[in-house]
Amino acid sequence: MAKALSKLRDKRLDTLLLTIFYTVAGVANALLSALSNFTFMLAGAFAVLSFIAAYGFFTTKKWAVWIAISLFFPVATFAILTLYFSVRLSGGFYPSIDILFFHLSFLFYIILSFISFVYVTAKRNTFQ
Repeated sequence: MAKALSKLRDKRLDTLLLTIFYTVAGVANALLSALSNFTFMLAGAFAVLSFIAAYGFFTTKKWAVWIAISLFFPVATFAILTLYFSVRLSGGFYPSIDILFFHLSFLFYIILSFISFVYVTAKRNTFQ
């Protein structure tokens, strides 16, 4: 346990934040896949790739940068389209509190994905 804590203290803050983001994104996509009775396999693929990216950032592998960069475009397209069609089908952004929470979580996911994409792209040489 002490060895694991000392490893965490040696990590840079940006790699830890990226690891946490991609782990949470992987869990969210896995839950989305499970809630759709595993018929929405794209969310499952995003979950697996997010977990791989999180592992790569945690162990500071240079291939994690390219996974994170290539993961942004399909994830952003998926999230934007899901948010758009959900707002259209539900009759607005705030028809009920649970739908509002769903829409805000997708909006937050899009914003964090964009921020992590820009940061990883700008700092890609420092992750190697």
